[in-house]
Amino acid sequence: MASIPEALLVGISSPYARRGELWRAYERHHGREGDPVLTWQADTRSMNPAIDADLIAAAFEDDEARAAAEYGAEFRRDVEGYVSREAVMACVVPGRRELPPLMDVRYVGFVDPSGGSRDSMTLAIAHLENCAVLDCVRERRPPFSPDDVAKEYAALLKSYGVATIRGDRYAGEWPRERFRAYGIRYEPSERAKSELYGALLPLLNARRIELLDERRLFAQLFGLERRTARGGRDSIDHGPSAHDDVANAVTGALLLATERRYLPSVEEFRNMFRAPRPPQV
Repeated sequence: MASIPEALLVGISSPYARRGELWRAYERHHGREGDPVLTWQADTRSMNPAIDADLIAAAFEDDEARAAAEYGAEFRRDVEGYVSREAVMACVVPGRRELPPLMDVRYVGFVDPSGGSRDSMTLAIAHLENCAVLDCVRERRPPFSPDDVAKEYAALLKSYGVATIRGDRYAGEWPRERFRAYGIRYEPSERAKSELYGALLPLLNARRIELLDERRLFAQLFGLERRTARGGRDSIDHGPSAHDDVANAVTGALLLATERRYLPSVEEFRNMFRAPRPPQV
């Protein structure tokens, strides 16, 4: 466009959270006298009077904050970013994609199960040193056989000496059954996903974790949103049409690594690597 005289670029969008390219353009240019970039902000009925006013009124009654963005052209103040890019990247060990299992290290694992048709099924393994260290991340994107993935993940967990894992409780009984069939005990997480993200945030900001150099993990962490409900309660989750399967598994594993009660005892750890005794004759 720099080579075309009087070239014009037009962007049209509904506002959402106060971040991203639309918000940056709004902050830089909106309402500034003599600015070469023209911005306008108008509600749906001003732009298109043919839209049914009752439909818009019903949307405001159902969810005022959402309708104010969708039909009122207002940036949402109840949706904020979860964590800064700087905080996440400060915890990354550049070039580290995976750490091999070591005999004298105790590992923990966290799984985000999936039925295989819509969301990914993910696994993260971590351990505790001076800080929580992420060792391994796996993601299987749909479509896939949940049983095949459980078998694959179980073999990987055993290579790290992990006999008991935690995971999302939404998936019901099937994760317990399938992992049990392959020698892994599956326990539902005591905390909801939003609580896990809330507990990870101070560790990220204090640089008390080491992350692998995984760009998909970064994208999902950057895409998390903190929402404030009508009652004032905060929740943290992925944005519309986004995913957080990798981020969920990683968060769960890192938090487990910081909670020593989830680590196996020394005797349990040794038993994982002992060869089974031959049957008595």
